[in-house]
This record gives sequence, C-alpha cells and structure tokens, in this order.
Amino acid sequence: MKTQRKDRFNEVIRDLSARFLSMESNRTSMITITKVASTDKGDRVTIYFTVYPENQEDAALDFAKRKRSDFRNFVRDNSRLSIIPFFEFEIDRGEKARQKIDAIAL
Repeated sequence: MKTQRKDRFNEVIRDLSARFLSMESNRTSMITITKVASTDKGDRVTIYFTVYPENQEDAALDFAKRKRSDFRNFVRDNSRLSIIPFFEFEIDRGEKARQKIDAIAL
C-alpha cells in the first residue's frame, strides 16, 4: 500500500474507532485513540489507545477486545473500504511513557 493511501486508510480507521468506542462505552473512563498501525496489505490493523483514569485500562482493553467483531461490522457499514481488516486493540504504552516524561519535566 502506498504511503498516502495507507495514511488515509489509517485515518479512516482511527476516526471510525473513536466514534465506535465513544458510542459503545459505558463512559466510566475516557478512551482516546492515539494511533493506528496497519500492515502493508491492510488486512491487519492495530488500534492504540490511552485510558483515563489509568486504573480503568484493563477494563477498557477487555471491553475493546470483546467488541472487535461488532467494530468490524461497524467499519463495514460505515466506510467504503473494499477489504475489512482484522482488528486488534492495544494500550499505547509509548504515549503513557511520553506523558510521564512530560509530567516530570514540568
């Protein structure tokens, strides 16, 4: 997949995942999509997110993983993507580390 096309693909997935998780969550935590990484073929996508408060991370990750098939259907119904990839959700540990460094630097 060419870079510009891949960037657009990732942006569509990022937008859809943010909308989906916002609609489906129980609002006990704030889930923020930080980045989307896809394979060159676009058949596998990992969606990285952060959770506030941090003590809700495990519950949010379990929730996101349980909702993968519903999210796949949501993407199919709300996009014009020709291939609907397999989705994986992960906590963005790199973003968490960056935020801690920023807090220490202040």
